[in-house]
Amino acid sequence: MTDSTRQLADFCANLRFDDLPAHVVARCEDLCLDWLGSALAGSRQHPTAAFERHAAAMGPARGDAEILSSRATTSPYFAAFVNAASSHVVEQDDLHNSSVLHPATVVFPAVLALAQARGASGRDLITASVAGYEAGVRVGEFLGRSHYRVFHTTGTAGTLAAAVAAGRLLNVDTDTMIHVLGNAGTQAAGLWAFLRDGADSKQLHTAKAAADGLRSSVMAADGLTGAQDIFGGSQGMAAGMSTDADTSKLAAGLGSRWALAETSFKFHASCRHTHPAADALLAVMAEHELAANDIEQVVARVHQGAIDVLGAVDVPRTIHQAKFSMGTVLGLIAVHGAAGLTEFDTRALTDDTVAAFRDRVAMQLDADVDAAYPRRWLGRVDVTTTDGRRLTGAIDEPKGDPGNTLSRAELEDKFARLVRFAGAADETETRRMIDTIWGLATLDRVPLLRAS
Repeated sequence: MTDSTRQLADFCANLRFDDLPAHVVARCEDLCLDWLGSALAGSRQHPTAAFERHAAAMGPARGDAEILSSRATTSPYFAAFVNAASSHVVEQDDLHNSSVLHPATVVFPAVLALAQARGASGRDLITASVAGYEAGVRVGEFLGRSHYRVFHTTGTAGTLAAAVAAGRLLNVDTDTMIHVLGNAGTQAAGLWAFLRDGADSKQLHTAKAAADGLRSSVMAADGLTGAQDIFGGSQGMAAGMSTDADTSKLAAGLGSRWALAETSFKFHASCRHTHPAADALLAVMAEHELAANDIEQVVARVHQGAIDVLGAVDVPRTIHQAKFSMGTVLGLIAVHGAAGLTEFDTRALTDDTVAAFRDRVAMQLDADVDAAYPRRWLGRVDVTTTDGRRLTGAIDEPKGDPGNTLSRAELEDKFARLVRFAGAADETETRRMIDTIWGLATLDRVPLLRAS
């Protein structure tokens, strides 16, 4: 076993609420509300119903944990399974830059389900969630850039993030947490191949990561052992999933660097790799008072990770695939001024002006942008106008990044918009859920948020 593995396990197993700085507690509540909005926004979307049907067929008729999309109750495993899928459909869930991980969509489903079933407090939920974020981010950073070219990090590192969060809620000790990591790591999976076909597997990645992470911790707590060195060694995660893995990143800054506080919120309803260019295009259009028909061409200067992921989508065939099309996202921005849920739902596949603009967009690898990635996601666009001008847009911190974050008022507004988009709740219930999340740290017992 590497020293880093034990250090990570020891930190997460022994983390206490009183160890958390106030700003980390507040940010955890922010991220939880943001995740809940994404889960509700996805409640009426394909393929959430398929996950609900699977839970109904394979799980218990009732249980102590809730499925947010249907208001049903079931076992913690299947609640985590469905809620994780639902919260990753509309592409509004959070992202941590340097790990390229969506932590909320795997951590909160596992922790909420287990907390409801075990009668845990809000402080317990927050502490466990922070442990999951801290572990998941470091596992993503450990796996490196080479991993992300083939593997969807939220499916892989996300399994360990969910497992650690659940293990912390179960109060496992350090040795058991090492087994938790081993059990989760051997189940970690998720390949980018789905994107070429517009398949639904991206939601299966998060569903399995949350549910398998939860299972890993529950079974380790019951005595199921896992690999002692799941990260290193000739047959560990590094050997099978990376060519640039660095085990020192697993324990770097534990207790001093709070990775949860570095996590970004999503402003646009699309793949995060499109956001820097979208913000840069918005900026140059505003500065020069341009309309879409004033623009002859846009070249988005991007990092290699954007090309690896977004380059798989030429002409999108589904709304979800359109969220991974740089041309479609910039087309919505240019033509309609926004790339939100409504724009994707009503315009992305049917608006001829958006399609025409999409064909005028190209991506180009930029050495400076690539060197900054993944720690920083820089937005650079070169715009050629119909009258021959060459303009440049530059954004160093896209909207939602820690240095350009969303306020609580903006998060409440986003939450309300996500809920309205799905028709998931009325104004009274929406306000009640917001108040519940803002008061998490005071709750003696985590309640059912929606189920009756």
